[in-house]
Amino acid sequence: MLLTEAEHIDTVLDGQLKIIQSRHGYRFSVDALLLADFVSITPGDVVVDLGAGCGIISLFLAKKGRAGSIVGLEIQEELASQAKRNAVLNGFEGCITVLRGDLRALPMAPRCADVVVCNPPYRTGRSGRINPDPGKAVARHEIAMSLLDILAAAKTLLISGGKLALIYPANRLTEAFYRMRSRDLEPKRLQIIYPDPGSHAKLAMIEGRLGGKSGLRILSPIFGQGRFSIR
Repeated sequence: MLLTEAEHIDTVLDGQLKIIQSRHGYRFSVDALLLADFVSITPGDVVVDLGAGCGIISLFLAKKGRAGSIVGLEIQEELASQAKRNAVLNGFEGCITVLRGDLRALPMAPRCADVVVCNPPYRTGRSGRINPDPGKAVARHEIAMSLLDILAAAKTLLISGGKLALIYPANRLTEAFYRMRSRDLEPKRLQIIYPDPGSHAKLAMIEGRLGGKSGLRILSPIFGQGRFSIR
């Protein structure tokens, strides 16, 4: 597998997956693994991974073997290339398709997905210092996509009754619920992530259903990295 000088291969899930990623640029975090483990997939579902990065969520879902097909959409050329090569490296090129494109101008047909999953930037474009590394800046701040952009794309892509799963800062949970409901994406499942039992919540994973009825199921909390570690 061809690597650039700026890349290397990491392993996750006790060596079950090999991941090409940058040595010093943007690198995925355990948040992506937690989200991929959280999202509910019915056998045969078509899944769209928005802002796929190096493809870690798509790879995890392919490894679970429930999705019928997975499409990863990534705006950054370097990350889209890594995602494509990671699919081949792990033998999933038959079920994972990676597209380079902008979710604000979707290169996919409407109503094509049963499930949309997204690990979005956590910070608004106005909050905190913008990282000088372009890849890290786009991943951490709402530069190339905002929550509203993600919800609009999800609503376009999902079939009626389809599901959106995302991970978001716990202190923006009210905003997420409000914005989701305004797009007819009813929050149905919620799981909170805490750094440790004595700390305030850090992140929340939300699954909403397009056109769903009200009724929220709150799952048991996760502490730290849950069952995952990255090495």
